[in-house]
Amino acid sequence: MEEIKFALDTFYAIMSGALVMWMAAGFTMLEAGLVQKKNVSEIITKNLGLFSIACVMYLLCGFVLMYPADAVLAISGGLDEAGEVITYGILPAIGTSWGLSTDMPLEEIGMAYGMNYSQQADFFFQVVFVATAMSIISGAVAGRMKLLPFFAFTVILTGFIYPVQGYWNWGGGFLSTLGYSDYAGSGTVHLLGAAAALGVVALLGPRNGKYGANGSVNPMPGSNIPLAALGVLILWLGWFGFNGGSELVISDEASAIAVSQVFLNTNMAAAGGVIGALLVSLVLTGKSDVTMVINGAIAGLVAITAGPSAPSGGEAVIIGLIGGLIVYASILFFDRTLKIDDPVGAISAHGIVGIFGVMVVPFTNADASFLTQLYGVIAIAGFGFITSYGAVYLINIVMPIRASDEEQSVGLDISEIGVEAYPEFK
Repeated sequence: MEEIKFALDTFYAIMSGALVMWMAAGFTMLEAGLVQKKNVSEIITKNLGLFSIACVMYLLCGFVLMYPADAVLAISGGLDEAGEVITYGILPAIGTSWGLSTDMPLEEIGMAYGMNYSQQADFFFQVVFVATAMSIISGAVAGRMKLLPFFAFTVILTGFIYPVQGYWNWGGGFLSTLGYSDYAGSGTVHLLGAAAALGVVALLGPRNGKYGANGSVNPMPGSNIPLAALGVLILWLGWFGFNGGSELVISDEASAIAVSQVFLNTNMAAAGGVIGALLVSLVLTGKSDVTMVINGAIAGLVAITAGPSAPSGGEAVIIGLIGGLIVYASILFFDRTLKIDDPVGAISAHGIVGIFGVMVVPFTNADASFLTQLYGVIAIAGFGFITSYGAVYLINIVMPIRASDEEQSVGLDISEIGVEAYPEFK
């Protein structure tokens, strides 16, 4: 029986990871559809490259950074219920997963911390989350960040920045010790990616021509709306692995029921997000802005990700709907008021809505505290922004991160890739 449970839970982790990996295609299609046609080949190259770099860096050091044996920096304070001193891990011990293979002793093939599936399956499931966080950034910097500096930053974020803060929540660090609740990563994945994107964009600046000298905002329409819509539907599908797989097991009655609830709530929140963005767009403009509707779906998915198992289906709809309202307002605020150029709305959909997703958890989960959730938001957002800004600042000293005016004018497809996505359209 135990062997059957091990095989079933391992298979579930692998298949969930495969669904999340499919989200890489979703992000690629979404971003390719929302950027200008002269930058499509370049954004596709970034997404293929970032996924590959994320896989290698997570194998090299990221996996064991997130799930270390101990911490090299920790703070002790207070006593637990057993009278033991509580330790709050800050910086995990670094090591390597390079030798991860089935040649390992049988007792090491299974999860060291008691989970009933293989370490290899866990690695695969976790690595696709890393790539998701980095995909958020690629959309936000589209149209003006050069390819090689972007890949250099990918090495840093996927190998070090993401795993360290991932350890805080999922690897036994201080946030998990405090009781921070983030089931599948509204904060750990989405807010981290958005905060990092904001740090990079703050240094990078907007695309040429996006904002006029008189304060005007100049629209830069995407190249292919059907492609963007396909991308968000792929993301919607992949999110079932993202949230559902985070239950981690499915081999007993309780976990099977929990997975079912997560699938239900994930779907209903996405639907609520679409409806929310659709309604606010109709009310405020009299038109149904398809790009806002697309981001509404993402917002609903991000909003439910921190706590998809606790709400009812109806509550999930409401959470998603509020997420759709938030993303609409946030995109306009960043674009028109702050003049922060985010071609795909990633900072709003994953960051601002990610904060909402984390903070709404206590409404349906009595074990979560608003104050602890706020600690998590501040820690993740602050760490993501500061480390990313600093990393890109240093990269910029070595190689310019921003495409020149001429390169932006002709498009990064020509200047960086040499292959145009739509050569027939000039």
